[in-house]
Amino acid sequence: MTTTTTTAAPATWEHWEHRVQTAAHPVAYRLLRAIAARGPVVRVPRVGVVVSDAALAREVLCDTGHFTKTGPGSPSDLWTPVLGPSVLLNMEGPDHAALRRRLSGLFTPGYVTALCARVLAQPLDALTRRLRAGEQVDLVRVAQICAGAAICAIVGMPAEPGRFGGAHAEASEVTKSVRLWRSGMTGRQVARAREVLGRLTASAVTAYRQGGDETLPGRLRELGLTEQEARGAVGAFLLTGTETLVSFIPRLIALCHDTGRLDRLADPAADPDPVIEEALRITVPSPVMLRSVARAARIGGVPVAPGDRVVVATLLCAQAYGPFDPERPHPPELRRLWFGAGPHFCLGMPLAMAQIRAVLAAALAAGPVAVTGRRPARHVLIPGYARLNLELRSAS
Repeated sequence: MTTTTTTAAPATWEHWEHRVQTAAHPVAYRLLRAIAARGPVVRVPRVGVVVSDAALAREVLCDTGHFTKTGPGSPSDLWTPVLGPSVLLNMEGPDHAALRRRLSGLFTPGYVTALCARVLAQPLDALTRRLRAGEQVDLVRVAQICAGAAICAIVGMPAEPGRFGGAHAEASEVTKSVRLWRSGMTGRQVARAREVLGRLTASAVTAYRQGGDETLPGRLRELGLTEQEARGAVGAFLLTGTETLVSFIPRLIALCHDTGRLDRLADPAADPDPVIEEALRITVPSPVMLRSVARAARIGGVPVAPGDRVVVATLLCAQAYGPFDPERPHPPELRRLWFGAGPHFCLGMPLAMAQIRAVLAAALAAGPVAVTGRRPARHVLIPGYARLNLELRSAS
């Protein structure tokens, strides 16, 4: 008698990305896809006008005369109670433009490269060393530690490895209170968020008063920000950047593993940026962006009135361009839409990209690596993995 053993085919990257999305937002993700199937612009009761076309999304994000971050249902409902009225996340018009001009020199390529080299040296050296020693490494935990190291640098805390995990845990406690479809927090959540951010940014006040360009708060003082503005800006950087990196870096490695690209990226001559940009298109750090209608307008022929809420479904705008393919250039309407567009394009993008490149390089420096286990994170704001195990691949 002959027994035939069959082995299940390995799961594809599409399978894992779908699991990551549905674990984070089991209802909202499916609802969003169902809405988008009805058309590029759909009015949904109690949700708003949902936009899932990249060209139309870019028009909305660039048209600050008609679509604002400060009206009903906009980001100001979420962030102003926590951070105060004068941070880039909840401003429009001349005041926003003036503050952004003052911050424009903050994240220069030279500064972010040097910052990453300084604050990530210890956790990334440990990552490479552990992989070379044959250990199994949870890349999610590594990303959390790296995010914590960056947080310590941003708020002016001493760069002590023992602080990194706690700094990330506190920052993520605030973002976990945010929900995809809800424009604000409860009173209890606001109070808790203020308490956590007050503790995290206390060091920023000290660093601001000391001045100098060794810390971010010191640089903000040199750029002419008041103490209150600097503290608000530090809080905004913490909240918008922390979970994005912790989510994206493991998903980037998983995508490269699932599509057979990790070995190619390990080639010193390989340029990682096209792969990183395409992975950002697939994962989309900001799956939804909110705006409030300030003046009557039309979006793709659909009329909108003052006070209407616009939900830009960035995730679906980006994923409409097909499967993971780093060789395919992004069209102009899509380019880096996940970082925003127009006057609200993400100011911290250069820092995020520098951190991503640094972690990727450290993982690949160990030799040929492979993903050996993973588990999607459940009920989180930014979809990601709760665990992603990485190991050096055996020579056989």
